[in-house]
Amino acid sequence: MKNNFAVLGLQWGDEGKGKIVNFLSDRADAACRYQGGHNAGHTLIINDEKIVLHLLPSSICHKNALSLIGKGVVISCEALFEEIEKIEPIAKNIQERLKISPACSLIQPYHILVDQLKEKSNSFNTIGTTLRGIGPAYEDKVARRAIRIIDTLEEAKLTEKLEENVSFYNFWLENYFGHEKLDYEKIKDQNLAYGEKLKPLLADVSSVIQSLNDSGKRVLFEGAQGALLDVDQGTYPFVTSSNCSPAGIASGAGIGPLDVNYILGVVKAYVTRVGEGPMPTEIHDALGEEIANKGGEVGATTGRPRRCGWFDAVTVKRIIRSNNVSALCLTKIDVLDFLETIKICVDYDYKDGTNDYAECMDLESAEPKYIECKGWKTSLKGINRYEDLPLEAIEFIKKVEEVCELPVDIISTGPNDMGTIVVNKDI
Repeated sequence: MKNNFAVLGLQWGDEGKGKIVNFLSDRADAACRYQGGHNAGHTLIINDEKIVLHLLPSSICHKNALSLIGKGVVISCEALFEEIEKIEPIAKNIQERLKISPACSLIQPYHILVDQLKEKSNSFNTIGTTLRGIGPAYEDKVARRAIRIIDTLEEAKLTEKLEENVSFYNFWLENYFGHEKLDYEKIKDQNLAYGEKLKPLLADVSSVIQSLNDSGKRVLFEGAQGALLDVDQGTYPFVTSSNCSPAGIASGAGIGPLDVNYILGVVKAYVTRVGEGPMPTEIHDALGEEIANKGGEVGATTGRPRRCGWFDAVTVKRIIRSNNVSALCLTKIDVLDFLETIKICVDYDYKDGTNDYAECMDLESAEPKYIECKGWKTSLKGINRYEDLPLEAIEFIKKVEEVCELPVDIISTGPNDMGTIVVNKDI
């Protein structure tokens, strides 16, 4: 049996996956990003230095681990090389350890421009995207007109595809948005230059993973965003453009659906969301702001404030059941140190009285039903032994396990590795 495992967020992102992936990276021989783009920010604390990664797998800081980017990822070459340059002093030998699938689609200047114009236009519903072109790049992929890395390695192939794309987008830009046309030659030259720069990093990622497994080695699959933003399983249309749930691993990394035998779902002790969309347990008063302040709830990628709410076991449990999640990692429990009472949503009442189509995740009319747990009113920050937790915190953790029907295998009590409790030593 293959010993691969995955670390994924089960809420609306920002659950603290980056820290956990980095913490667990020494248990794997490689880590693989399989979907998303540079719209996801994973924050790590390395030697007391804060590092935010957007495209590179969090394992990049471990000098003995391979870092893989699977074909389900859409890549901004500019963002990728900026990130490599920034982290190279900390993460040695990146050029030797980073492997990228040539099947990855590339984010083009027209994707970014259209993304920005659509969000500003009154003709489109505001989704709250990061304005980085990820959605339009995935639209091109589905429409079978994406420019993939492999296309940039041969000028004739690139010319044939890019001419058609730029013509298409220029027509749209000029006639719909009243914007000036983009320079085709400039975009072509950029793509060819990036192709040359990417060429030494390219590898058949799915074959690399298979070779590692054949040698008895272990691969960690790292999700971006959270499962409630999954285009098929999340709160559509306020979602991302890819499958960021465990379901996306097989297609995005090019492996079999049974090649992952342990899925760790990361959840905050409360819940946050950036941008638009329903959030039944949102706290609208000053308490929500206080939790946000204590938790440092500002988007790592966008800088936008995150909306805060109570832990929503209804949505989390749905993702758990539909994705065969093995266990939970509970993060930011220390943020709730100041509270007398902590709420957990265990059910919904619907204003229209029906829940016949729950899988559509239409939560606008959902009214949360809560249970309450007693707060611990003492600092948990940095605690790394389960037995050192106060009884009230242990009772809260047990209640999360009970309502989610899964064990909590890891507890995070701070932003760095020292504040981590590993309950299940067999991970």
